[in-house]
Amino acid sequence: MSASWRRVDAIVRKELRDYRRNRFVLGTMAAMPVLFITLPMIQLIAANATRNTAHLGLRIGLSLLYMLVIPVTMPSVLSAYSVVGEREQGTLEPVLTTPIRREEFLIAKALAAFVPTVVIAYAVFGVFLAAGALFAHPVIASAIYAGPHVLVQLLFTPLLAGWAIWVGIAVSTRSTDVRVAQQLSVLGSFPPLIIVALMSLNVIAESTALAIGLAATLLAFDLLGWRVVATMFDRERLVTGRGG
Repeated sequence: MSASWRRVDAIVRKELRDYRRNRFVLGTMAAMPVLFITLPMIQLIAANATRNTAHLGLRIGLSLLYMLVIPVTMPSVLSAYSVVGEREQGTLEPVLTTPIRREEFLIAKALAAFVPTVVIAYAVFGVFLAAGALFAHPVIASAIYAGPHVLVQLLFTPLLAGWAIWVGIAVSTRSTDVRVAQQLSVLGSFPPLIIVALMSLNVIAESTALAIGLAATLLAFDLLGWRVVATMFDRERLVTGRGG
């Protein structure tokens, strides 16, 4: 059955309102971009343009890697709260006893974490590119666009966010404590970033073909994650609190 986008939209709007009322969430959304753009910009501007191409590529890759932490950690925190947080507040049961279907509920929870994450991550990347063009040495600025650096950032930002979200929701459906859920969610979201890090740091020789291949693989895992989470989502257990 296809999802009712009216019901999905209603839950997404509710989630976004809840984010605005949650100081921890607002603080995370505000502080994380600042934290993960400041150091990359300092590294970019201070980089030695006379060093060899491999060194510049490593410095730029490290700078971009900091920004890829955003689509891993931010949606991990948001999605880990998605089910167990509502259960603690006593708002989960009223939602699940409505006619909303499992798929609609999960899609809405995922979109509520995905959209602000991707918007913020791309905005930070845009600031990074603008800073490079305005303040970095021309050699360094041009090196940013050499190789698959930009492609990796554009491709992997939404894919890493998708993986983090499904891991977070999976943990959230099985947890009874928000803090534990968030910690486990962050830990479970990092493995795909390790592969991207190896590319960014030139441990694995990066190329456009490799970036696209890994992105396709991660997309497949994202889709698999969606199916696994949908399968393990037990509406009755979440409402009654029975079962494991």
